[in-house]
Amino acid sequence: MQHRLYIVGAGPGDPDLLTIKAHRVLMQADVVLYDALLGKQILEMLPESCEKVYVGKTYKDQQDQIKRMCRINALMKKGVEEGKRVVRLKTGDPLIFGRGIEEVRFLRNEKIDYELVPGITAGIAAANHCQIPITERSINRTLLFCTGTTLNGDMKQFDAVSTMIQIGTPVMIYMGLNNLGSIIDKLIDNGVKADTSICAISKVSYPDEKMLFGNLSNFMSKLEQNPLEMPTILVIGENIMPMLEEADELLNQCKCTDCK
Repeated sequence: MQHRLYIVGAGPGDPDLLTIKAHRVLMQADVVLYDALLGKQILEMLPESCEKVYVGKTYKDQQDQIKRMCRINALMKKGVEEGKRVVRLKTGDPLIFGRGIEEVRFLRNEKIDYELVPGITAGIAAANHCQIPITERSINRTLLFCTGTTLNGDMKQFDAVSTMIQIGTPVMIYMGLNNLGSIIDKLIDNGVKADTSICAISKVSYPDEKMLFGNLSNFMSKLEQNPLEMPTILVIGENIMPMLEEADELLNQCKCTDCK
């Protein structure tokens, strides 16, 4: 390892989606500080000599976030000072709703040598697994990432999100499942059409990954009948029908006997 500390993106969970560099760094680590949603298989592939330290937080976990971040920072610094090769392993990509930049600021302030290793973020993995056309020539020319949860609970960001959806931009929402009803109400109140498509992908890249597709007007009733586990990625937009859903719809519309 060239550096003493690496902040590594583990991807959405499937160990096959680790980058080659992430895998190489992990195989040389003395200490790995890992998050809550990390796939068990990734932890199992680490060397036996590697010390694995849980520093995660789950939904409804009452941990104080400031104290948690202080603990993570202290563990990173302690490991480096002891001459160990330290990996801060984060789900997805460190800089996409992963609070990675807060840890970077601490390392820079402490003058600790580090490197960021990108990971595949869950939204991009979900789009590929479910064949969602998040960008398409002459149709979807922009893409927006958004969090569905804020520290103070306000939803001001959805004023701008509503505008983006109305001009044709697909929106990927992280951490939005628990207040999805409020998000949908806000979007519709802001003028987003009720028949706008929405797709939810639960536990992206895991064996029990699930997808639910509908529109803003019927999605909550569909979700009630088909509950999804967290973490869940939400994709909302006018032109985001998954290709498998599109194929089924075309098949249902076709009148020829060969297609039935």
